[in-house]
Amino acid sequence: MNTSLTNAARLFGAGLRALLVLTVVTGIVYPLVVTGVAQGLFPGRANGSEIEADGKVVGSSLIGQSYNLPPKEGQETPAPDLRWFQGRPRNGLGTNTVNTQYDLILSGATNRAADNPELLRWVKDAKAAVVKDNSVPGHPVTPSDVPADAVTSSGSGLDPHISPEYADLQVRRVAERNGLPVARVQRLVDTHTTPRTLGFIGEPRVNVLELNIALGDLKGGTAGH
Repeated sequence: MNTSLTNAARLFGAGLRALLVLTVVTGIVYPLVVTGVAQGLFPGRANGSEIEADGKVVGSSLIGQSYNLPPKEGQETPAPDLRWFQGRPRNGLGTNTVNTQYDLILSGATNRAADNPELLRWVKDAKAAVVKDNSVPGHPVTPSDVPADAVTSSGSGLDPHISPEYADLQVRRVAERNGLPVARVQRLVDTHTTPRTLGFIGEPRVNVLELNIALGDLKGGTAGH
């Protein structure tokens, strides 16, 4: 009897010591080491890849933003502010319906098949809007000019990048709306075009927030929200 109690107490003590050690190692030491290494080597990425403008954080380079006009009374979908470069559509985003205390956006894809009537309507409407918004006197845009990323959302719905082709398509409209030379706006796009990673991974891309911050600096405005 005494032997059984002794063994049980010894096993209990060993288990408790293991629990305490593992709690300290995995719950305190490991997170502190990982956080310290991340802050020491990659502070920008560890803090959310924040982007600053005029001394304040205006967004993250990893999350796309909308550039819309203030919604009018009774207007469900605000109109895009065409003074700025526009990102990809955000049809895949859901809304928070569980915890209504916070206005949260849920990331996700549209989950529509390629032949889904609703998706086809979204693409058709988006293409018509891109053609209309970016056609300027003397330089009309045709449906064949519209790249795929201008009318389709990304898998997350939060893609911060657009293709150089979509950025180029918007140059004349942005220049006209802001009273800027087309050549200067085009240089902004060229400067903010990131090539393929290591020369072969991914596609060339343009970060819309960073591009709009540069545009804001050029015209003396603010691009972040």
